Amino acid sequence: MTQQQNIRIALVGDYDPSVPAHQAIPVALDRVASETGLSVQARWVPTTDVKDGASLQGFEGIWCVPASPYRDMDGALTAIRFARERQIPFLGTCGGFQHALLEYARNYLGWADAEHAETAPESENAIITPLSCSLVEAFAPIRLRSGSLIAAAYGTLETQERYRCRYGLRKELEADVFTGPLKVSGHDEDDEVRAMELDGHPFFVATLFQPERAALEGRTPPLVKAFVLACAAESI
Repeated sequence: MTQQQNIRIALVGDYDPSVPAHQAIPVALDRVASETGLSVQARWVPTTDVKDGASLQGFEGIWCVPASPYRDMDGALTAIRFARERQIPFLGTCGGFQHALLEYARNYLGWADAEHAETAPESENAIITPLSCSLVEAFAPIRLRSGSLIAAAYGTLETQERYRCRYGLRKELEADVFTGPLKVSGHDEDDEVRAMELDGHPFFVATLFQPERAALEGRTPPLVKAFVLACAAESI
């Protein structure tokens, strides 16, 4: 009898049972486990517990989850950098997308003073700023880039997803942010960035929308399944 493969995933964020995405994540992972035959063991890692990243040793994947502002933004950024630099499969959704952009800007692009307007509203160097139109509970179309990991996960170049978000990338910075290995992999109907991924990494994908919430409607989120399968492939 073949032993079941165990996949350990760190859910980096501050758990709140009232947050729909937090309700959805365990359901989504259970659905993926059932469909793949993998044993998926997820553990919530509060941002205050990340510290220098030692608490993330031994996980096959890191998911930076929604519901920011985080109790410890530096903890979230450390977790994202840990996944990015150590080639650990990473998924960032909603707040995870915003903070993946912030971490990349600070630590890869060298924009040390880059900020998030949610936590530093007076900063002149906020790269994450209020959306022109709030996406709280919006359900909207997404165009995916051909050849991207996310397009492969969905098996299509068009999809619709749910948001619960008020912040996104400052539009005028898009060309500067995406000149290197970080690439846009999804736009909305107004050509705003809604998904991105990192070239040269086994799996580093972040979305402003919350794909996990499909699980609350009885559907397996394709991106979550692709993330778990990437974790499994890297753990062999």
